[in-house]
Amino acid sequence: MGDAHRIGVVGLGVISRAYLDTLVGHPAVRVTAVADLDASRSAAVAAERPGVQAMSVEELLSSPDVDTVLNLTVPAAHAEIALGAISHGKHVYGEKPLAADLPAAHAVLEAAARAGVGVGCAPDTVLGTGIQTARAAVAAGSIGRPQFASAVMVTAGHERWHPHPDFYYAAGGGPLLDMGPYYLTSLVHLLGPVRAVIGAAGRLRTERVIGSGPRAGERIPVEVDSHVSGVLEHVNGALTTITTSFDGVATTAAPIEVHGDAGTLAVPDPNHFHGEVRLFELGGPRWHPLPPSAGYVDGARGLGLLDFVTADERRAPRANGDLALHVLETMSALLRSSTEGRRIELTTSAEPPDAVPLTAAAQWKSADARVS
Repeated sequence: MGDAHRIGVVGLGVISRAYLDTLVGHPAVRVTAVADLDASRSAAVAAERPGVQAMSVEELLSSPDVDTVLNLTVPAAHAEIALGAISHGKHVYGEKPLAADLPAAHAVLEAAARAGVGVGCAPDTVLGTGIQTARAAVAAGSIGRPQFASAVMVTAGHERWHPHPDFYYAAGGGPLLDMGPYYLTSLVHLLGPVRAVIGAAGRLRTERVIGSGPRAGERIPVEVDSHVSGVLEHVNGALTTITTSFDGVATTAAPIEVHGDAGTLAVPDPNHFHGEVRLFELGGPRWHPLPPSAGYVDGARGLGLLDFVTADERRAPRANGDLALHVLETMSALLRSSTEGRRIELTTSAEPPDAVPLTAAAQWKSADARVS
């Protein structure tokens, strides 16, 4: 797609600041415009960032000064904004999930294919040294042949810290669609695509209480399942058990463990770019840490977009739409399985994207080097 891509950001909520901190001033991109339904937000951001213009959403989507739209809206609006950008011939990179439901996600990718534009999607944390070092260890045979894995995400719920948490408990939200992409994308990197799932889900609370901000104490309805568990059957024969929950307080479980016939790998929290990878070899006396051997060092939100806009005919974008679609179908199938009480076979697949070589922060941030 070339260097110096002009980026327009739609949606200026909590996560947007992390993206802007990474992107503004990076030589591969130039943030030219921002938009939000709250015009005061876009005006405030533009005032802080020289060269950035505040626009309405409609103006930004059609602006000739924007090549790629960074879609940071709530999940329910992901497809609408993506389709609007694509209709104006723009590339789209969005926050996860790709869309609030599978038909909308298919519509986005089909429209992009017709328009000849690219679609990328978070999470990009999986490109950091944590998941990539674990992936390199699995590929090197450190645990032998992978047999099974576990993935666990337990929290008391985002309403405790987020000032406007409504969307976490509305369509497109819940612990699986919100946090599951980190874990499932990591599992595709580690074990490859999923062919079928079995799921179970529930919600025992019908409302939540906002814990911070101007709406503290306000009660909001819970419209989606707040606890989801399931089993994933990977194409390579390995099985993964997964639990994502907004109904717990704490857990001692590793975020991800991958078990092979020659060892077990403890994988760090995929919500972060870094973290210690630990290996326990068959017959060994203890866990021992593996030094970072792959991934972008000191990665930050927006790295996936940099990877996306610097991809070319030699390398496809790593945080790509096909992978995001497969992850979304996996999650949708888990929820469908919990409702229908049966095993669901998937219709999509996605091979793990290219592994990330160990790339120093100075390199991926440099004007003299492209994202690897």
